[in-house]
Amino acid sequence: MTAKVLTGKEPAALLRAEVAGRVGGLAADGIRVGLATLLVGNDAASGVYVGMKHKAAVKAGIVSIDRRLDEEVSQDEVDAAIDDLNTDPAVSGYIVQLPLPGHLDTDRTILRIDPSKDADGLHAVSLGRMVLGLPAPRPATPSGILRLLDHYEIGTAGKHVVIIGRSGLVGRPLSVMLSQRPHNATVTVAHSATEDLVDVARSADILVVATGSPGLIGGDHVAPGAVVIDVGTTKTDSGLVGDVRFDEVAEIASAITPVPGGIGPMTIAGLLANTVVLADATREETM
Repeated sequence: MTAKVLTGKEPAALLRAEVAGRVGGLAADGIRVGLATLLVGNDAASGVYVGMKHKAAVKAGIVSIDRRLDEEVSQDEVDAAIDDLNTDPAVSGYIVQLPLPGHLDTDRTILRIDPSKDADGLHAVSLGRMVLGLPAPRPATPSGILRLLDHYEIGTAGKHVVIIGRSGLVGRPLSVMLSQRPHNATVTVAHSATEDLVDVARSADILVVATGSPGLIGGDHVAPGAVVIDVGTTKTDSGLVGDVRFDEVAEIASAITPVPGGIGPMTIAGLLANTVVLADATREETM
């Protein structure tokens, strides 16, 4: 079996076009949509990701605002930068690029974001509303995964989805979103403490891997005909690599996402979509 390759190029382009149309509609009402990023430090990969986000924003007609702080910045200085973004009328939504330098408090930083500008959908208020099924920006990567599955007509209802990785960025929110209507999946979340990981992974109709451990998943983890979604991206001397040994798994799975070019484009498009949702919500509040 040779797996179908599920690239994010087409579904991401469709979503970006949808976003551009909504941005145009808001502009007609006198509302400019602005996306800001806050990058702390000089991490090369983070710099590349931020640049890609800004490029996509500009193409969609969104005002791009790039804020940067030095590696040695204090937590108080980060807090002050976030306060500025919270009150800046040009900013419809923004993200703090993760990971932060080790001396900074990530939880404190995220919780300082105004939920009405939480373009990443990672604030406790956004996540709480997501769990309750209430309107709020959804985390961009899980949203991108679901949209990609829908685009390729891969149903989740009644399927067993195994997610390897329990981070607040991907694994945990995705598990909730998959279990809710209309996705209606049965979800298992596996992690570093899971016993018999191979057997658990092989029980999946759809296997999602989001650990940041290059090449963790091989052919023995995958049941014949399963769908494999690789969220991992690790920068190496040879380029970006995923958590899945692509060539090996592609001989067993029915479909698989590549790295790069799979979930990455969907995440960026989802971020733009969230920003438009936030801008639209602001308009409704002021009408």
